[in-house]
Amino acid sequence: MPSSYRTFRNSVPWLILSLEAVFIVLFYFLFSDDGVFIESYSAFRDVNHMLIFGFGFFLMFLKRYGFSSTGFNLLVIVLGVQCSVLIDTFVLLLQRQSKHQLERLLKAAMSMTAVVISTGAVLGKTNPVQLILMTVLELIVFRMSRWMNTTFLQITDNISMMHVHLFGAYFGLAVSSRFSEPSPRSDKNASTPKSDLLSMLGTLFLWVFWPSFNSVVSESKWRAIYNTYFGLAVSAVTAFALSVLTTKDGKFRMTHIHSAVLAGGVAVGYAAQSIKYPWIAMVLGLLASVIAILGSYCSQRCLNPPLKLHDTSGVHFTFGMPAVLGALAQVILLII
Repeated sequence: MPSSYRTFRNSVPWLILSLEAVFIVLFYFLFSDDGVFIESYSAFRDVNHMLIFGFGFFLMFLKRYGFSSTGFNLLVIVLGVQCSVLIDTFVLLLQRQSKHQLERLLKAAMSMTAVVISTGAVLGKTNPVQLILMTVLELIVFRMSRWMNTTFLQITDNISMMHVHLFGAYFGLAVSSRFSEPSPRSDKNASTPKSDLLSMLGTLFLWVFWPSFNSVVSESKWRAIYNTYFGLAVSAVTAFALSVLTTKDGKFRMTHIHSAVLAGGVAVGYAAQSIKYPWIAMVLGLLASVIAILGSYCSQRCLNPPLKLHDTSGVHFTFGMPAVLGALAQVILLII
């Protein structure tokens, strides 16, 4: 233990301070006071609440990593937002385009959603240095994927931002495959009633602010808001119903509720501004909740063992598979 503490003290503070020094120098040369749209602050505030409070509590279900996961979540977010703003600035300079600073900050915060989702897949297996390096690498790759979508696939910039859940889930699974699964006898994957309660509190924060997230870059904000709300509502109802039907004792399982109530918001995210009738969003919410609950059984028993994946917080069936459903729904709507 003492040697690990010395390594932590010698590596983490200097890495953080070095990154922050580089960020300050780059901000000095690249940014100027060009004014912002003050009306967008409320949207940025909602996204910030999702990141800090929602995902901060959402990742507190492991009893050995409750406080550390919340602290690392804040550290990764504040460093990652600065890094994402700089990456976006470099891309805009190469494209000779310009955006207001608050718009860049807003999209940087949304990009961090992919990182915190990936963090859920590797929680308890990575140290702070690995999390920080993963954050920088993932933000670069995510921005490159957005550029490829807008350049080659002719996808609008706003819609390309909405695949953060899909990208974050499968990037996290790819990173998780490089780490060994904890021993079944270990208590690293164990939880307590208190940690489960705090994690459920994070789920509630995410559920409340998810309509703001889906509508923040949408051209038709009110349509995106009510479609997302109806999708979330149906996924929550379906999660409670399926939780009773799939348990032997016929009781609610909060693990099912924890993973499935957000699935509707993830699935509707792609097509939130394209859906003209709320019943379509409701069907997507129902299917997403079914996929999340049944997918948890399938992935844990059939998919993860042969691929040697260990998904700590279940991001595959909470965010990954519902996002795939939402992408297919968007393609079908575009064809129709």
